[in-house]
Amino acid sequence: MRALGYETVAIEFRAAEGQTERLPALASELTRSKIDVIVVDGGSAAVAAKQVVADLPIVVGAMSDPVGSGIVASLARPGGNITGFSISTGPELNGKRLDLLREAIPGLTRFGLLWNETNRTSPAAVDYVVAAVKSRGIEITVLGVRNADAIGRAFADAARARVGAILTIADAFLWAQRQHIVALSARHRLPGMYPEIEFALDGGLLAYGPNVADNFRRAAGYVDRILKGTRPADLPVEQPAAFSLVINLKAARALGLTIPPSLLLQANQVID
Repeated sequence: MRALGYETVAIEFRAAEGQTERLPALASELTRSKIDVIVVDGGSAAVAAKQVVADLPIVVGAMSDPVGSGIVASLARPGGNITGFSISTGPELNGKRLDLLREAIPGLTRFGLLWNETNRTSPAAVDYVVAAVKSRGIEITVLGVRNADAIGRAFADAARARVGAILTIADAFLWAQRQHIVALSARHRLPGMYPEIEFALDGGLLAYGPNVADNFRRAAGYVDRILKGTRPADLPVEQPAAFSLVINLKAARALGLTIPPSLLLQANQVID
């Protein structure tokens, strides 16, 4: 916002701290403050804000399925008081992540799928992955979580199921828990493929996805336009222009893995 010429910006922060059931109350609380625009991070917060906020513009920084979840009417013409930025071009992106994971681990026969059960936008992605594995000759263990404690239990379940790797579904709560998830992956010696590059930057093996931080920088431009009179309904939901593959060779060595040269050549960033 400062780069756009705003010398003074007052920001009211509200965080559910992983407890998504608190989101509607927090959104309602913000409506009683003297604010002009609400910015939310992902799908769960956007759904909660839409339920209780009718007369304030809302900009979402990282939606995974804005149309399917009912957050907006369409990408081109979102309608209502919500617009923003997507972090996905559709659930099939998880098929791409799965294929990259298999390329990194050619002998992979079973993997665990970690997802947030409280996120209304995630079931479609889970269903897609479950259907996709049937054509790839591998098995899947679905690991649903609702809080930070459940993540630890999910990894213990994955170890008991003898999965060979972990794939996570894009989700704001899981993103906030990424250091915890990466640490558990290392402890259980489970290679991970993650949907945001920050996972790999924080020590995860592989990440394929957009730059979430860049989404929020772009969101500032939408806030600026709204403050100058543009309606959210007239601002299209923008999809990622490109995706990055990040490979963490430090994590690979710790796991005793050798990343194939063909995969290294595809990487946008290699951490060594």
